[in-house]
Amino acid sequence: MNVLLASPRGFCAGVDMAIECLDETIRCVGPNIFVYHEIVHNRIVVERFQNQGVTFVDSVDDVPCGSTLVFSAHGVSPAVRQAARERKLQVIDATCPLVTKVHLEAIRYAREGYTIVLIGHSGHDEIIGTVGEAPDKIVLVESPEDVEHLQLEDRDKLACLTQTTLSVDEANTILEKLRRRYPHLESPAKEDICYATTNRQDAIKSLLKSADLLIVVGSQNSSNSRRLLEKGLAEGVQSYLVDGAEDLDSDWFADVETVVMTAGASAPESAVTECVDYLKHHFNAEFSDAVLRDESMRFPLPRELQILRGLESGDKLVSG
Repeated sequence: MNVLLASPRGFCAGVDMAIECLDETIRCVGPNIFVYHEIVHNRIVVERFQNQGVTFVDSVDDVPCGSTLVFSAHGVSPAVRQAARERKLQVIDATCPLVTKVHLEAIRYAREGYTIVLIGHSGHDEIIGTVGEAPDKIVLVESPEDVEHLQLEDRDKLACLTQTTLSVDEANTILEKLRRRYPHLESPAKEDICYATTNRQDAIKSLLKSADLLIVVGSQNSSNSRRLLEKGLAEGVQSYLVDGAEDLDSDWFADVETVVMTAGASAPESAVTECVDYLKHHFNAEFSDAVLRDESMRFPLPRELQILRGLESGDKLVSG
């Protein structure tokens, strides 16, 4: 059995920053801190922090007044920020800068009187936070079929934003349909879909042509991991999404010659390594790296954490 390890895979810059942010907050103030929602959508990562004493909450009301609260990488609505201020919480904001970009775009378009069509998945933490910036101005679209049912009064002042972790192909299909129906639709100069989401999808595209099986390492509630799974299924490749080696089933690999393995942007490389060891042990598999491009993006820690650490100035963003 030959296993192709797709690259880039695993942690993106936003996830790296969020996890480092939580690690540093624990180091500075101790583990008795709270995180609004999962810091990133990965069971292994969340369980590691829970074992250290961190409490994950779905409501600011569950955080004792005066405590330390970390906002997850997915961003939060203004209402959540206000609730934190009212409880006098020490807030550390680990929102991914690419998500913050979408929030700022939503605020700008809303102030300029636009109706905003937001492409994304209902109920996702990122979508909830973005909609919260301008709830009266945002209309959510989840599929090409939704475009047909849109009833928008002002067709001349329309703008479009997208969730950062969507399937690139699916988002483009929806956007093209929107543009045909609303020719004056505006969108930001730079697309909202995260570079890492795009890179991970691109990395498996060509590999799937020769694959008998696709293994995506990531959690079930990880949007970008599920988009990788869907890409494999769309190509007719037997595909599975697993948290780690404990989820692998030996029956999947019967008569399989070529496996493609990747990992979502919130999946730790340690989980990939466990899957690699499993396949080596059970099937004497041979591995090779399939590198599409290198990633060197890095995001600075949030300013409030830098102040907490006693830093006079923040790290500079380095992009490669």
